[in-house]
Amino acid sequence: MISKRTGFTLVEVLVASTIGVFITMVSVGALRAIMASAEMVDSNINAAAEVRFAANMISRDLQNLYNDGNIENTKFIGTVEPLEQDNYTSYLIFYTTGRTKARIDQPEGDLYEVEYYLMQEGETSSLMRRLWPNPHEELEPGGILTIIAENIALFEVQYFDGEEWSEEWPEEMQALPDLVSISIAAKQPDRSNPPSESIIVNLAGPGAGDVSILEGGEATADSTESSE
Repeated sequence: MISKRTGFTLVEVLVASTIGVFITMVSVGALRAIMASAEMVDSNINAAAEVRFAANMISRDLQNLYNDGNIENTKFIGTVEPLEQDNYTSYLIFYTTGRTKARIDQPEGDLYEVEYYLMQEGETSSLMRRLWPNPHEELEPGGILTIIAENIALFEVQYFDGEEWSEEWPEEMQALPDLVSISIAAKQPDRSNPPSESIIVNLAGPGAGDVSILEGGEATADSTESSE
């Protein structure tokens, strides 16, 4: 009488184990790739949101630029300063008006001095906003310093005087620029095209206060004419 064989041979067990290990390795690799991709997407979304938030805040302050018609009462200064690792930043200082108080329990008017610049400490770079309630020319500049965007690689401001663009607008100009271009880019070394925002704010003439959004281009006279 022939007996029936039950169970598996050693060869069958080894083959099944090898296939199982291979499937597990492929599954783990795919899961890691999906998780890395999700983390990258989240990082890109967060970086784009911070850049957009900062650009919107600066454009809003520029739209509320204080100008009573007398340039002596209107503060607007733009400079460029060096940073670490051969980098640089624009410094933009001006008077703006607002109804939201910077300090809840302190008396304030609606006139504020606001300053924007990039602060770099080692590998970390942040876009800063200094808001000074009740500014006074006889006092040292002060106010509330806030980080409005982190991991920023570029903060560049340009000024258009009606004929050409320049990177600085000294106080000696005794006038406001016609247009102000703001460019902000996130710091993402692993991406060839990191999130960025470029806007142009009109400060003079018809349509003062209008904001134009540039699609990844630099602020030039040609782009200004096309945006009009």
